[in-house]
Amino acid sequence: MTKDHTVFIVDDDCRIREALSELLSSHGIRVEAFGSAGDYISAEKPDAPACLILDVELPDINGLDLQRQIAEGDHPPIVFITGHGDIPSSVKAIKRGAVDFLTKPFSEADLMTAIRMAFAQDWKTRSERADINALKRRYLELTQREREVLPLVVSGLLNKQAAAELGISEVTLEIHRRNVMQKMAAASFADLVRIAERLEIPITHSRRTGGHGS
Repeated sequence: MTKDHTVFIVDDDCRIREALSELLSSHGIRVEAFGSAGDYISAEKPDAPACLILDVELPDINGLDLQRQIAEGDHPPIVFITGHGDIPSSVKAIKRGAVDFLTKPFSEADLMTAIRMAFAQDWKTRSERADINALKRRYLELTQREREVLPLVVSGLLNKQAAAELGISEVTLEIHRRNVMQKMAAASFADLVRIAERLEIPITHSRRTGGHGS
């Protein structure tokens, strides 16, 4: 863990915020503490791996409700802390993706383990998001015709079938196919198929369902 990693603490008890801030700062972790969910939501956040330590009982909104509200956006993995832990709440939190559900008083070791897991999870999510964004940028570099060729190629159609579908020659189809492979940085046909799947490009033809024959 480095100083560019941030732990956000949301707890209405100032003593808890101060104690956690001191503890995490001693581990070289950047900390931002808030007394309410509203303060956390409205705050600007650095674009770096992070973890959200979230109290269940807050003055403005229940921590579980906040987890549900921010689920659709980009938010750091959550470690819940509570002084009134119960099994149904912890199960609900974990099912919604929380890293851990710690009941006060919890040990430093348990907290640090949960934070490390959260950082690792957020780093993986950010890495995957960066990969997808890079693929999207490459896709935008394709010409309109190349975007028409891509789904036909990855659907498994032969070059002559895809060419017939587009009303172009097989030689022209092969040129477009080669350009698609190069622009998408696909090392192989299988790699191009995986890229198309990650970009959720709809496949409307296949050698099994198409009417072009084999």
